[in-house]
Amino acid sequence: MRITDLMIKETMIMDLQATTKDEAIEELIASLEASGRINDRALFKEMIYKREAESSTGIGGGIAMPHAKTKAVNEATVVFAKSSKGVEFESLDGEPAKVFFMIAAPEGAANTHLRTLAALSRLLIDTDFIGSLMKTQTPDEVAMLFDTKQAEEEAAKKAKEAAKAQQTPDVIVGNPNSDEFVVAVTACPTGIAHTFMAEDALIKKAKEMGVNIRVETNGSEGAQNVLTADEIRRAKGVIVAADKKVEMARFDGKPVLQRPVSDGIRKSEELIRKALNGDAPIYRSEGKGSADESKAEKSSVGSKIYKDLMNGISHMLPFVVGGGILLAISFLIEQVAGEDNVLFQLLQTIGGGTGAFHFLIPILAGFIAMSIGDRPALMPGMVGGLMAVNSNAGFLGGLAAGFMAGYVVIFLRKAFAGLPKALDGLKPILLYPVFGLLISGAIMFYLFDPIFGGINTWLVNVLNNLGTGNAVILGLILGGMMSIDMGGPFNKAAYAFSIGVFTSSGNTNGAMMAAVMAGGMVPPLAIALASTFFKNKFTEQERKSGLTNYVLGLSFITEGAIPFAAADPLRVLTSCIVGSAIAGGLTQFWQINLPAPHGGIFVAALANHALLFLLAVAIGSVISALILGLWKKPLEAK
Repeated sequence: MRITDLMIKETMIMDLQATTKDEAIEELIASLEASGRINDRALFKEMIYKREAESSTGIGGGIAMPHAKTKAVNEATVVFAKSSKGVEFESLDGEPAKVFFMIAAPEGAANTHLRTLAALSRLLIDTDFIGSLMKTQTPDEVAMLFDTKQAEEEAAKKAKEAAKAQQTPDVIVGNPNSDEFVVAVTACPTGIAHTFMAEDALIKKAKEMGVNIRVETNGSEGAQNVLTADEIRRAKGVIVAADKKVEMARFDGKPVLQRPVSDGIRKSEELIRKALNGDAPIYRSEGKGSADESKAEKSSVGSKIYKDLMNGISHMLPFVVGGGILLAISFLIEQVAGEDNVLFQLLQTIGGGTGAFHFLIPILAGFIAMSIGDRPALMPGMVGGLMAVNSNAGFLGGLAAGFMAGYVVIFLRKAFAGLPKALDGLKPILLYPVFGLLISGAIMFYLFDPIFGGINTWLVNVLNNLGTGNAVILGLILGGMMSIDMGGPFNKAAYAFSIGVFTSSGNTNGAMMAAVMAGGMVPPLAIALASTFFKNKFTEQERKSGLTNYVLGLSFITEGAIPFAAADPLRVLTSCIVGSAIAGGLTQFWQINLPAPHGGIFVAALANHALLFLLAVAIGSVISALILGLWKKPLEAK
């Protein structure tokens, strides 16, 4: 497939009018929408900004490559655009972007499409090629330039394969027997562009430096050019230029540079030189420690705890949503057909205490532990979580079990570090499982279960007996937290707290769930209302996107408001926090109990005061919409 099969002329913008990053993204998305290449502008825009939040796609050198892989895309497309003046795009080198490639890939993108997008990314490493692109005047010239360049690349590739078939040494990919040999892994979250640009940048720079290199890519098609154990053993150093998790245990004992994928593109020479000189911390997959570890960058204690906690919560959420929705449906069936109904009993079994919900705390604890101590910590963490469930230590006990089991395994690694090398094989299959489980289990049984069981019982009793005033304050706080970052740490903390109360009370106390669900439904509903009734404050595309937020808000998908918050954070976040807090407070004032952890309006009938719950959501949404609509300036005044 040719690059120009994806970079269709109809979508090209030869004179981009945007002066800001947001305007550039809007203009590029508009071209996609006009050509019918996307089916949901709001979702696509949300995914573009989600990728931008991870790191700017302004890769430097005057190039920006915003991209997303989502079901909102009908057909894989690349929108080419160029700006004569340049746009401040938060580029990694601080320079304005003048050449833009917006990559839209469907969720089920064929391998051919992904390989073509990878080929495009590789071409953009060539500064002469970018200079030629800037001189083009028409879409036909752009298409011809890409076709010519790709033909040259394909011819060079065939020559390279022919040389390899004749056993001619390939100095670009590398000779692992050389004294000047390094290996690298590149990976980015979507695996479409930066992964392959970093690969090409490292290979090109290594060739200039006379260094042999092998690069493994972890792209959308999975790992390619996978490094062999012998290549890793022979390499002087390892470069991991990645923005997502890659397999690291194989690099145990090697000097490893762990950097963002953007450094692989922009700082390839620095990375290669450091890897050759061994100027990198020694990686220890079993946490053995090393004098060289002082060179490693240390993250703050708070960010480390948050990362470990989020690893547990993210793995727990599918059980919460899946089990919670089935439980909610079972409650509806119970109201109509009674508890002897076969379907009610089936859904209760699958979703309830012996099904999905039975795994919530063990999964939470296990993956917190795994984030800390790697795979040996998973089993003791999960067992500790299960002990917390059985002893009534509940959600808090599970949290404690996860962190404790993770650090127990780290302790064991250090304790067993002095054992003879011949016993290394016994550690993961015998020593860590047995001693990890024994120590973690003993701590849970004699210390954590009694302590957190008492705390959990006290907390549930306090919440069950809160006076109206205190309950309303708690509802205000939890509801407001759902809007502070719309799916971020504050949102997840409020939701996790409510899940903890819900599961610890035997799924009977859904007061806190009512508060967070109402608070989480308000932002997208408020956006939808504001864009509907204050049309002169929103563009036509924003109004269309606002319509989808009716569905997202009713479904308790807070993230639907993220694109609007990204474009106008002060007004959107402030108005949404106020409305969400009011909605959460009203659920407690009216003593609403919602025994379902997810589902929005679709589980509202389960609330003890269903109409009041909907009224609380409506009041919060209207207040937020009014604040936003009145505060936001008309388009003409911008």
